Formats: sequence, structure tokens, C-alpha cells
Amino acid sequence: MSDYLDALETRNPQSRELALMTRLPQLVAQAQAAAGWAARLQGVTAADIKSRSALAQLPVTRKSDLHALQRQNLPFGGLTSTAPSQLQRIFMSPGPIFDPEGRSPDWWRFARPMFAAGLRPGHLIQNCFSYHFTPAAFMVEGAAARLGCVIIPAGSGQTEMQVQAITELRPDAYVGTPSFLKIIIEKALELNADISSIQRALVGAEALPPSLRTWLQDHGVPLVLQMYASADIGNIAYESVSDGQLNPGMVVDEDIILEIVRPGTGDPVAEGEVGEVVVTSFNPDYPLIRFATGDMSAILPGISPCGRTNTRIRGWLGRADQTTKVKGMFVHPSQVADIIRRHPQISKARLVVTGEMANDAMTLQCETGSPDDALKTAIISSIRDITKLRGDVVFVAIGSLANDGKVIDDTRKYE
Repeated sequence: MSDYLDALETRNPQSRELALMTRLPQLVAQAQAAAGWAARLQGVTAADIKSRSALAQLPVTRKSDLHALQRQNLPFGGLTSTAPSQLQRIFMSPGPIFDPEGRSPDWWRFARPMFAAGLRPGHLIQNCFSYHFTPAAFMVEGAAARLGCVIIPAGSGQTEMQVQAITELRPDAYVGTPSFLKIIIEKALELNADISSIQRALVGAEALPPSLRTWLQDHGVPLVLQMYASADIGNIAYESVSDGQLNPGMVVDEDIILEIVRPGTGDPVAEGEVGEVVVTSFNPDYPLIRFATGDMSAILPGISPCGRTNTRIRGWLGRADQTTKVKGMFVHPSQVADIIRRHPQISKARLVVTGEMANDAMTLQCETGSPDDALKTAIISSIRDITKLRGDVVFVAIGSLANDGKVIDDTRKYE
């Protein structure tokens, strides 16, 4: 049986680059047929965009722009080339930001990371990504259908039921966030339950520090690989192994063009320099041209020992903007603004994210001249309602928060 999903993964790098650049003019033309892209790419001649240098001259569209673009032209800001009525699903991520899913098989291109993790026909997967409004669980579903795997649609939460499903159904693999896998393992230890059937895990949606990977391995899951994906693009890059050993970096997906640019600009940086990940995606329904993810990474030189010849990145190295992830969910500065608007007693606020991975905490520091318990309870309720996450509130004196424009302060440390 092949170690690779298809022959694309082992192409000569020059052949891959030529193929991508040959497809690029058609992608730009496809995008320009959509009203939103036509406005953003006004004056661009699609036939001229056939090299990385030409691509680098096009404007960057940032993930943080999507909320405003979509408010102007619901649901997708005029950036899709397929009508909403012809899609398979429409997702709603916090913000809110709406994301489409088309009808083609493995639309999110998740089969590559799942195959690299050793998932094969007949394998049973406990899918612990959320099925509620957001697309991650359906990314796994589409790939499982392509690979011939069987899914337990577990979602997130209900930890005791998660453990029961593993002990009785004996799935081969876990797919979900690494922090939730840790929670499941801790519950199994508490219940003295046997979940040893889980021999591999493919994790994403949040950082995987070495300490957490080691903890998961030490507690019975020998193979823990991470993928890097987003609700707009699907699979971007993924880890691989050779002879059971983790290979350095993450292999870029075959159906995208990845650039690393200087944060706040569209200027590509030198190979190896840390910058913002910008993706151009060859999607039949949702073409993305120079889409800035807000994530930081860097190109890792050379070819992976696994034999996949595509570019590698160092993995997730933090956020390029103030938008951050807590327990796998994006938290946006606009959401902090929404909380403040609900409570006029707050003159200024800053959301501070603390803790270690799998134990995140959010605290909204609020400047107010009228602190009381009722206001604190009301603000905590608004945090939960707007971000879908739990957070605490600390009142501080008016004028005590720094005048630095920071709305979200992520103070977590990643090893």
C-alpha cells in the first residue's frame, strides 16, 4: 500500500511550481467573475498573473477584513463564485463570519493530513471537532468518505460519553483539538476506563506545544500529529512521520500557493524569515487570492524525510494580529467592542488571555467608575453570549489600562 495519497505529493518541485503558476491566471479570472473579487482586483489582467512576483503585486485580503466585507454583501461579501443556493452547507463562525462548503468530494482537502496520519479504509475515527455552526467536523467527514473511514460523530463536550464510546466501540483514532483529547484521557483515568484503542490522533484548531504532545504520548497515544487548517481555506499544511518518527515542519497542501509576508503588508519575506501566512486557494466555489490568515510561520528549507516534496513551514508561530484562538475558537477585537457597547458603564476594556495550552483562561479588564457585582455578572454573561466562551471580569481604575491600542492581549507562552 502506498505511503502517499496520490502522485501529486511526490512531484518534482519544479513541476509542481509550473503547474500551480499555469493554473493561476484561470483562478484570477474565476475570482473576477464574483462581484467582491471584481472590486478588489479591479484593473488586473488575469492572463498577466502567471508568476509569484506577479501574484505578489495583488492586494492582500485579510481574514480580519471578512466581517466588514460580509456585512456589506451577505453572506460572503461577493467572494464566492457559486451561488449560496448551490452550496452544500453555510457555516457561521464567531464574529460572525460565514463560510461556504461546496458539493465536491473532500471539499476541504482533509484527506491528505488524515492519510499522512495513517488513516486507511475501515479505520474508525472518533471525530471530536464541533458539529455546531463551524466546519471542522465536516472537514473530517468529507475526508473520511474519500478514504473509506468510519466516523463516530462525537463532537465536543459530554466527556463521560466520549470515554464510553471509546471503551465500547474501540475507535482507532481521535481527531479534534489536543486540549479536548487531554480532557478525555484525564476522565478515562478518573473512571479507570480502557481507551487504549486510540493509537493515533490528528489534532488542530489550537497550538500543540511539545509538552502537551509528550503528555498525550506518555498517556497512551503514541502517534500525535497536527494539521494546520482554517474555516476559509480548509487544509493548509500537515505533519508527517517516517518510520514512526515525527518529521520536522508541516508539508503544504497540493492545491494552494503559500506565501510568507511581512505582517501588515503584502511583501514576501526571505526564506526562513518569520512572517504572516498568505494563501491563494484553487477552490471551485470560493476562490481566495492572497488571503492573509493572521497566522505567523516561516518556510523550512529542504524536503521532508517522508518523501513529500512540497514546501514545508515551521508550523504555527503565533498571531499576526490581535485576533486569537481560545479553546479552538477565534476571538476577535470586534467582539470585545460588542461587549463594551452592551455595557456603557465600561469606558475601556482589554481581554487578557492567560494560562497554558489545554487550560486557557480569559479575563476582561474593564475600566469603570461604577464597579459592582451586578455589573460584573452581566458582563460575564455578555462574554459568554458573544464569544461562546467563558471569561472572568476584573474592574480596574479609569485610565489605568495602557494607551497602546491593544484590545486583546494573549500572554500565553508557547514552547
